[in-house]
Amino acid sequence: MFERGRALVIGVAGYADAARLPDAVLNDARDITSVLLSPDHCGFLPANVRTLTDGDATLAGLRMSLSDLARSADLDDSVLLFFSGHGGRFAGDQTSFLLPIDFRADDPHGTVLMEEEFSEALAAIPSRRLLVLIDACHAAGAGTFKSAGPQVALPGLSEKALRTFAHGNGRVVIASSRTDENSHVLPGARNSVFTGKVLEALTGASRTGSDGVVRVLDLFNYVAEHVNRTMNGLQHPVLRVHDLDDNFTVASTGAGADIAREASHTPRDLEVLLPDLYPLGPTDRDIWLRAGGDLSLLNLNGTGKSNWFSALRALRRGGGGRDIDRRALIATALDDYPKHRELLALDVRGSNG
Repeated sequence: MFERGRALVIGVAGYADAARLPDAVLNDARDITSVLLSPDHCGFLPANVRTLTDGDATLAGLRMSLSDLARSADLDDSVLLFFSGHGGRFAGDQTSFLLPIDFRADDPHGTVLMEEEFSEALAAIPSRRLLVLIDACHAAGAGTFKSAGPQVALPGLSEKALRTFAHGNGRVVIASSRTDENSHVLPGARNSVFTGKVLEALTGASRTGSDGVVRVLDLFNYVAEHVNRTMNGLQHPVLRVHDLDDNFTVASTGAGADIAREASHTPRDLEVLLPDLYPLGPTDRDIWLRAGGDLSLLNLNGTGKSNWFSALRALRRGGGGRDIDRRALIATALDDYPKHRELLALDVRGSNG
């Protein structure tokens, strides 16, 4: 069992004062919980997982559950927080929010979980391994409030809110789509496209090693690539981190339960690390340009991982730009992840040869 795993799973669909969401939203929450508790997959202890769906997902229920999670988690726990439901921004000041089941259109500001409060609740969780998954920009639109007044909200969480949620050491936020995109549910599907890929990742599809654990950046890389592929470029999951020093364990996958609490592991080479840290490819956060490379000299026509393979192959052959080499790439990545143990190990080892 993965005794260090803790989770809060929230799914809200049956809104009274906002557009109802499909049953897939509730399936998402229930299936995430099922996979987390499965001894054949994630192996979380039942006492360490709380699930709130519809009637339980009131504003008071969300506040209490977040507070309980902060009190029960400790520094070395891996904490997963999943929310599927309506999320959006107020049209006036662009402040983001999540909608509980008891949201009221006649008091929109007083009956939502505002970004500042949610950010404070996340900051109160002491764990250095916190993953927040937000599937909250559904096609129905958070601004579709059942009221006679004008539209007061826009769908999608702001970029500022996602950065704020990720603030702090070991905090990772993965949103299902960009602010201007929808989180899709395909006709007849049990789960949303995003959560379906998260479930695949948690059950082992995202593993890059043989140690039986799912790591946070491996999970994102898998989800981002497969959601984008499934939706033909219409939906792009978003990753936000602030100060991440390790590709930490999110869950075990059956046989890896005893290994899941590892404090460190053998540093992986750059070919594995870079797709984890920059899943969109060499253009992600301008990493290639900042390291002195020239993107015009690369053949970037595939996914993030395949583009990295192509770019690093070019680099080994002396291409990719006059001023770029492996050491420059590592140094530039360390500017973004200054405490990342595997990058630091590569740097000490002289760029791994």
